Amino acid sequence: MMRWLRNMFYRVSLGDHSYRFLFEPGPPDEIVVLDCETTGLNPRTDEVIAIAALIVRDRRIMMSTPFRAVIRPDKDPTSTSIKVHQLRAQDVAVGRAMHEVLPELLRFIGGRPIVGYYVDFDIRMLDKYILRFIEAKLPNRRIEVSSMYYALKYSGAPPGTVLDLRFASILADLGIPSLEQHDAFNDTVMTAMMYVQLQDMQKRGTRLSRTRIVRQVAPIGA
Repeated sequence: MMRWLRNMFYRVSLGDHSYRFLFEPGPPDEIVVLDCETTGLNPRTDEVIAIAALIVRDRRIMMSTPFRAVIRPDKDPTSTSIKVHQLRAQDVAVGRAMHEVLPELLRFIGGRPIVGYYVDFDIRMLDKYILRFIEAKLPNRRIEVSSMYYALKYSGAPPGTVLDLRFASILADLGIPSLEQHDAFNDTVMTAMMYVQLQDMQKRGTRLSRTRIVRQVAPIGA
């Protein structure tokens, strides 16, 4: 209810009415999977330095038409963040400014639901730029793959059950090959594969066994 009221406010107060399409339903049977790489985990002080997104149409991941961008931040990445995503100062220096990327990103997303792994963080990071750009935050419905996984594996579990919602654990449990992580595009591809498989299981009424033996899947290219 609160999000609905917030979206109604932003729709009315939208600074640039050419972006009203964000508040309209997207194409049926389509979602957009999104991932950001950032200089840290604080949405107030850290910056986005890479964005990737893919459209999933029904069960097909549209690999031929991805959105990919490296962002030039105001401050250079720290040594700590470089260890995570491998993007150095010289790598992001050739990126584009966020205000140049946002129009393309927003048109790519459109009114589609946004899917991600801990997607609320990615959206919070983007919203601080989008709010300045169009005087509104992303109104799109969010779909969290870790919540989908939880519902199919842990819902109804007895008290004391150990939960494992780590990205790598979900990949292994679903039998999805692992790409190099903390690369925005690779993470988006893997999250899209998670979503497609979990959605199919939801439709078929299939659950994941809490006692199943998780098989190790070799990384692609290994």
